[in-house]
Amino acid sequence: MRILVTILCALSILGQARAAENRPNVLFIALDDLNDWIGCLGGHPQTKTPNLDRLAASGVLFRNAYTAAASCNPSRTAIFSGRPPHRSGLYHNLQKMREVMPEAELLPQYFSKQGYWSAGSGKMLHYIIDPPSWDDYFPAKAKDNPFPHTFYPAKRPVNLPRGGDWQYVETDWAALDVTDEQFGGDWAVTKWIGEQLQRKHDKPFFLACGIYRPHEPWFVPKKYFEPFPLESIQLPPGYKADDVDDLPPAGQRLARNRYFAHIQKHEQWEKGIQAYLASIHFADAMLGRVLDALEKSPQRDNTIVVLWSDHGWHLGEKEHWQKFTGWRVCARVPLMIRVPKGAPGLPEGTTPGSVCDRPVSLVDLFGTLSDLCGLPPKPDIDNRSLAPLLRNPKAEWPCAALTHLDKPENYAISTQRWRYIHYAGDEEELYDLETDPHEWTNLATQPEHANKLAEMRLLAPKNLAPVHQSKP
Repeated sequence: MRILVTILCALSILGQARAAENRPNVLFIALDDLNDWIGCLGGHPQTKTPNLDRLAASGVLFRNAYTAAASCNPSRTAIFSGRPPHRSGLYHNLQKMREVMPEAELLPQYFSKQGYWSAGSGKMLHYIIDPPSWDDYFPAKAKDNPFPHTFYPAKRPVNLPRGGDWQYVETDWAALDVTDEQFGGDWAVTKWIGEQLQRKHDKPFFLACGIYRPHEPWFVPKKYFEPFPLESIQLPPGYKADDVDDLPPAGQRLARNRYFAHIQKHEQWEKGIQAYLASIHFADAMLGRVLDALEKSPQRDNTIVVLWSDHGWHLGEKEHWQKFTGWRVCARVPLMIRVPKGAPGLPEGTTPGSVCDRPVSLVDLFGTLSDLCGLPPKPDIDNRSLAPLLRNPKAEWPCAALTHLDKPENYAISTQRWRYIHYAGDEEELYDLETDPHEWTNLATQPEHANKLAEMRLLAPKNLAPVHQSKP
């Protein structure tokens, strides 16, 4: 009997080892502050993103994906913890993740416990690495600083004068007379990621690549500015003068921040658009380095690729600059997923060139990757898998996507056709994306849309966690 038990245990261990060997790798790529200004999403006619477009063409492009929160910290925390703000209590950038969620097991650590080697480089969380969550990191995880050296001008600001203490110090732009390698930053991140892809691994890997651009400051090598001559720059397609007149008071206060007026005063609007396009073009080139490294690697045919951005960005739409809003230009994000054949949760793999218009949330990436890789569901997260949509992008999907702002009562709800925005005090907005994709006409006060408004209210989140008060 002892011999039999020993044999059975050995066979079980061997079976687990073989299962781990057959599990797909995960390449998890983030671009920071990227809206829909990429070719395959059609957000701006002048953008140049051949590598984003080729990745989208190789898998499934989600054209109706939304962030769980409209700023970096709560968005990234939701992705890596699998818990949206109204469950965690982390709603804004000033909170500290480990004060709010001291015991949370993040995505890379969960994969490590399931037999993966988890490593990353660049910004994945909000200006921290969270060392216990990773097996390896570049820069060294002990410093808890995710940024390699990056070249910035010695004298700043370069183009946009400071308007006061309210202005983010990095809101500035310039073409730099340096090579990609001299610039460092994302070039160094993608170099390290490429090296990890090329080497032999004795475990499946979860490899996270944080490309910082197009996050501010919009300083990138000048060659990325050259395709966008200043005299030919087009304004954002979603911009409309007097667009905010039909918004409730809370929406108008959120829309008219000081940045846009300051940028117009100094005649920097077109320069800002040019620099954002250049920064996207640079980020796309860095993505190309990673995709090329994967194509040349032994992991090419056994690696799931996921690309996302933490939130979008306003460049004058709704008279707003920056993020922090519930409108689609900020809440909607690029999301692309490519799954090779043989993945436990999707043996047939994804069909190249597929497009999905169902409303999905980035908070579902944790459960999706666990499902695709054949890992047990994590019990304490929002465990909704996107695998059915990866299998059939037109499959029934009775889910709406929720995007939080800075407090529990401020949120946006997205269905495939409709968007609803709720502010504290029960101020509301309602948009029909089929006829109004840029959300120019607020229908919330129009009697003929009362039934739809009531329907959208029913999708509101319940049992909202309060904002967790971080220590000073």
